[in-house]
Amino acid sequence: MSEPVRVLVVDDEALLRGSFRVLVESAPDLTVVGEAETGEPAVRMARHTPTDVVLMDVRMPGMDGIEATRRICAAPEIPGTRVLILTTFDLDSYVYAALRAGASGFLLKDTPPADLLSAIRVVAGGDALLSPSVTRRLIAEFARLPESMGPPPENGLEGLTDREREVLTLVARGLSNPEITEHLCLSMATVKTHVGRLLDKLAARDRAQLVIAAYESGLVVPAPRTR
Repeated sequence: MSEPVRVLVVDDEALLRGSFRVLVESAPDLTVVGEAETGEPAVRMARHTPTDVVLMDVRMPGMDGIEATRRICAAPEIPGTRVLILTTFDLDSYVYAALRAGASGFLLKDTPPADLLSAIRVVAGGDALLSPSVTRRLIAEFARLPESMGPPPENGLEGLTDREREVLTLVARGLSNPEITEHLCLSMATVKTHVGRLLDKLAARDRAQLVIAAYESGLVVPAPRTR
């Protein structure tokens, strides 16, 4: 048997932490390795306790979930630890900042239990939990930026082939691998190869970071907002 996925639960509400612990421990392939009520102890635990996935609240006293995510994802000693953001509000303004800080995705706290467990497995497996709705939120966030703060001229993509740019553009539009396969008339294996090369060339942790890179490089430009 493979080892269970090791989960660190971070939330300033003890009741929620306890509920998440009970839920995670109910799955035979998952286990909770610790709990933290704010970002600072979460960072310490992630660095000293082998952890695969951090369930991270955003709004906490002291160090919030965004800063904790940034520190965990930037720590060279724990490159395999991934962060799954848990947020209360669907329009949480912190979602973009959290993904930019390195989070592999986000979920609402009222997500059905089975979906939460599935999300932990997806993130632990190295994939991003980034649905088209999340991608739309990222696009909207870029569209809200003033022109002076908008995406810079394209840079950092010089090493990409034309096909890789095509694939990156579709990833940034929120298409899944099967959808990209159909759109470009490529095999699934070929699409996965292109995505893998993009991750390597752009030093991206996962699909969420590819979306950020596509918009921040200027490869994909969000449509202007309409009233």
